[in-house]
Amino acid sequence: MNLVFPPLYAIIDAALLKTSELSFAEMMAESGVELLQYRNKRASSKELFEASQAISARLSALAKPGVYAPRFIVNDRADVALVVNAQGVHVGQHDLGVEEARAIVGQDKWVGVSTHSLNQLDTAEKTSANYIAFGPIFPTASKENPDPVVGLELLRQARQHTRKPLVAIGGITLERAADTFRAGADSLAVARDLIASEDPAARARLFLREAARARGED
Repeated sequence: MNLVFPPLYAIIDAALLKTSELSFAEMMAESGVELLQYRNKRASSKELFEASQAISARLSALAKPGVYAPRFIVNDRADVALVVNAQGVHVGQHDLGVEEARAIVGQDKWVGVSTHSLNQLDTAEKTSANYIAFGPIFPTASKENPDPVVGLELLRQARQHTRKPLVAIGGITLERAADTFRAGADSLAVARDLIASEDPAARARLFLREAARARGED
């Protein structure tokens, strides 16, 4: 897939936030992050809708046509993504399938899918998914029941199994960023390392700098 994929995929995880979802989304966007996902596993449908709608509207307002257009992804819920005019939805192994989610959000939106093994990745490769997330690469505390760690070596193998954009997820920190890019990731999905930082905006800029070095743009 010929797609210049954003190198940093910021996860707005409601369970970890020290500020509001909207404030964190603004910090990320103003730092140059082009891809953001809202994840709230404990919210009611109404709460998820209201928070997603606010984030979607704010990110749209921050867009600069031809210069910067942050892409907003809703986790799990294709219906909410559609209603709030998000740019896509991300589904897991226990959510709607890629094609079912695609039928809801439409052909012009992104559908991403989480995978945790090469077999799952091979299945995702045959779908219309715009990108494939693979992990957890490292141990993670961001999920209550994380899947087994796959590690950098399996990430290298995963790179050989797909031409779609490959997003590394799980335990990604700034210190691990360079190694993860070298192992074949097109993008790093990061939650805790950004949210827990004293200055999330500055942390995001450091991730983007690491990405530029990895891509030979620095």
